[in-house]
Amino acid sequence: MVEPSRHPFLQGLSKHRGAPPTILVIFGASGDLCARKLVPAIFNLAVDNLLSPDFYLIGFGRKPIPDNDFRAETAKDIKQFSRRPLMDDVWARVQANTFYIPGSYDDVNAFKTLGGKIDAIEKQLGRDLQCVFYISTPPNVFKPVLENLGVSGLARRHAGTPLASKMIIEKPFGRDLASAQDLNRIIRNQFEESQVYRIDHYLGKETVQDLLVLRFANTIFEPIWNRRYVDCVQITVAEDLGVGERAGYYDQSGALRDMIQNHTMQLLSLVAMEPPVSLSAEDIRDEKVKLLKGIQPANLKAEGGDVVRAQYTEGLIQGQKVPGYMQEAGVPADSITETYAAVRLSIENWRWQGVPFYLRSGKRLARRVSEIAVQFKRPAGILFADHERFNLAANTLVIQIQPDEGTTLLMNSKVPGLETRTQPVKMHFRYATTFGSNTPEAYERLILDCIVSDSTLFIRGDETETSWRLYTPILDFWQEGGKRGLENYAAGSWGPLAGDRLLWDQHHEWRRAGP
Repeated sequence: MVEPSRHPFLQGLSKHRGAPPTILVIFGASGDLCARKLVPAIFNLAVDNLLSPDFYLIGFGRKPIPDNDFRAETAKDIKQFSRRPLMDDVWARVQANTFYIPGSYDDVNAFKTLGGKIDAIEKQLGRDLQCVFYISTPPNVFKPVLENLGVSGLARRHAGTPLASKMIIEKPFGRDLASAQDLNRIIRNQFEESQVYRIDHYLGKETVQDLLVLRFANTIFEPIWNRRYVDCVQITVAEDLGVGERAGYYDQSGALRDMIQNHTMQLLSLVAMEPPVSLSAEDIRDEKVKLLKGIQPANLKAEGGDVVRAQYTEGLIQGQKVPGYMQEAGVPADSITETYAAVRLSIENWRWQGVPFYLRSGKRLARRVSEIAVQFKRPAGILFADHERFNLAANTLVIQIQPDEGTTLLMNSKVPGLETRTQPVKMHFRYATTFGSNTPEAYERLILDCIVSDSTLFIRGDETETSWRLYTPILDFWQEGGKRGLENYAAGSWGPLAGDRLLWDQHHEWRRAGP
């Protein structure tokens, strides 16, 4: 078992137990993300004694909520959504320091009221506290929140000191390159880059954090992690759910924006990046950006190109009939939004030249699963060339991110018996089996890292823009094409036939994702 203090991403709990006195302000505190993820994460950090005794939580939102009602709501959220049951004595200590400020995001006076509350807390304690502003709002109000943090002076609190303000911002970081650049410009007008924490919750998942350990702490993998031995890399982020009640939002986004440009590219960059010179945040993020810059623009030909898009139609999920995307409530009759996207990418550098990277994500696919599959080249067909006797598969290392975090190695083995026959077998490692099932959730790790000023698992501004440079031309191509090239696939399947052809062109096929 790996000791926590030896894990390079943890670097010892002592650092985290030294979390400074902090005021965490959540914009969008009456929203779903706050209830389902943020409040439970804060509670679990308190259970683990990883918050300062002088930790304060302030909710900010349009809805007028009295302090006591907000405190009661947080307790309900913990009971419903936390991985651990509510411990009244633990949460009571946080509840006593929990407040709520109602106000409009474009009203600077509401931000000044917030500033007055922060000043009053510091005056009562007789010491300065760092402020972490968590922007958990719809993206259409990112701009007024950021600007009013600047105008009110909140963004510059204790500037130039270790207690300088910090800002966590949820995705999406723009809708295309131009909007991402505009958002970064607004952020830079109010904050230094060192104060900014662009959050992607995938980077907080245990298996994703373990990617660098898997690659660089195991000598059996790193020597063969290159074009000489790797045949292809497949990354799948699949959901079996439809758009549900989010059709209005989703139709303005689509699979490429919602999953591939952010989550999936984070997985790709950690799998394919060069070894950083250290485990410092900037060294790791430098290598991620360098990797993204090596990805070649996608071929956008209608036939034989590198991209595929599709919408789900009526089908069966777990034996139940479900409607197609165009029949979902709130979807416009003329929608061309993709619920499935697949991309074939090429990385032009010494390590990966000639190795295709296949990315796919979609709604209403056969099962919910997120995984990375590194498929190695087949051995020379000399000793085991008799296909009737020898069932051989390409060695494949599968890193499963959800729902069951772990790693599987597919290898070939002799079948017991007097005759020499072979078949593929799987060697499994599961986090829940080895380390226990009650592992911290992603938001716990990421909120704590921000509080202690560790930006390793957060996305830098230049990284967002580099990723959008790759995907904005694809979005423009699809928009200009209208319905041309928009495929269909039955709900409960693994996507359209065109998604399979993307791999057949290179003599590959999609792995059957999952255990």
